[in-house]
Amino acid sequence: MKKLRVIELFAGVGGFRIGLENTGKFKVVWSNQWEPSTKTQHASMVYEKHFGGDNHSNEDIAKVDPNTINEADVLVGGFPCQDYSVATTLQNSKGLIGKKGVLWWSIHKILSEQKNPPKYLFLENVDRLLKSPSTQRGRDFAIMLKSLDELGYAIEWRVINAAEYGMPQRRRRIFFLAYHRSTPIYNALQKANKGDWMHKLGTIANAFPVEQLSKKTIDFELKGSLVEISEQFNRNEKLSPFLNTGVCVNGQVFTAKTAPNYSGSKTLLGDVLQNGKVTEGFFIPMEDLPKWEYLKGSKKEIRTAKNGFQYNYSEGSMIFPDALDNASRTIITGEGGKSPSRFKHVVRTEKGLRRLAPIELERLNMFPDDHTKLEGITDAKRAFFMGNALVVGVVEKIGASLYQKINT
Repeated sequence: MKKLRVIELFAGVGGFRIGLENTGKFKVVWSNQWEPSTKTQHASMVYEKHFGGDNHSNEDIAKVDPNTINEADVLVGGFPCQDYSVATTLQNSKGLIGKKGVLWWSIHKILSEQKNPPKYLFLENVDRLLKSPSTQRGRDFAIMLKSLDELGYAIEWRVINAAEYGMPQRRRRIFFLAYHRSTPIYNALQKANKGDWMHKLGTIANAFPVEQLSKKTIDFELKGSLVEISEQFNRNEKLSPFLNTGVCVNGQVFTAKTAPNYSGSKTLLGDVLQNGKVTEGFFIPMEDLPKWEYLKGSKKEIRTAKNGFQYNYSEGSMIFPDALDNASRTIITGEGGKSPSRFKHVVRTEKGLRRLAPIELERLNMFPDDHTKLEGITDAKRAFFMGNALVVGVVEKIGASLYQKINT
């Protein structure tokens, strides 16, 4: 069977592409990576090093004409998390005016303006998307579901913690798939018992099996226009109505709480270490150790804000050094650099305590060794890339399941 053609947006250093192409079932035909806040486009440079510059765009996606983008079967991307509110609907305009600079509306623009838009979407984001913003829990996700519904897509989603399925990092992210109404999967989802789809029949359930925590499925309708949802959805409620697993079809949402069902092998932090191969610069000097211990330790102290206001500050302790017999904590963008930090990983080795090297961070996201190594790119920048990346193994498993679903 022929490979599915893919548009990769917000490509970073290519995590989606690696995961999908590892299956042998997908071919990226157009990609975009643009970092608005930096002059030198480091991530795009790494991407082009591995995949070439043909059909790769390094410009602001909001300025790209959707009809200059190669047609594809699937659109993928881990789009940055922002405030998704709809500003207004102008009279006599085309209707929806999304918030300028918000990258969700760049996806929306491609789907609504491309002559033959992709029939399938495979997207990733931080799990707080389900409950943001704090003033209207779940509104941002409701806007996405409603906008996709209006474009003719049904959606399924799941929050997946990679470590709960044996992968080396505790990284919790929401993955969602969308199917256009012209596809057999849309029809199958529409006819299926929605609880069965979430727990057994769905694309994500096939890739990442779950246990059903309760028989109860919450369902509700996304009522009103996008502007009404933007202004009114879940106003004054303390909790988001969206649970960690769900589907949305014909504007009707079904959502349930599930737990992972996995008993296979596990990769641990200790398994990814480059023992004996890490340079001195990653080891913590003895004189810096008290600062690391303070930052990692528990605190109860009085602090003073810039305006002179004093307040009680407290936080619990972190495991220090990190446990080697467990999956790692989540990598964050500030993982690189020598300065002591509460959130950077520190491991104990025969030569002493040290930070993680770039190859180890790549392994925690299941990238190939030295994928981000390129002249002119610092170790701190390489760490930043991995803080922004996704766990390739999750993409690979969902991609394989999606291909199978499309071709059955």
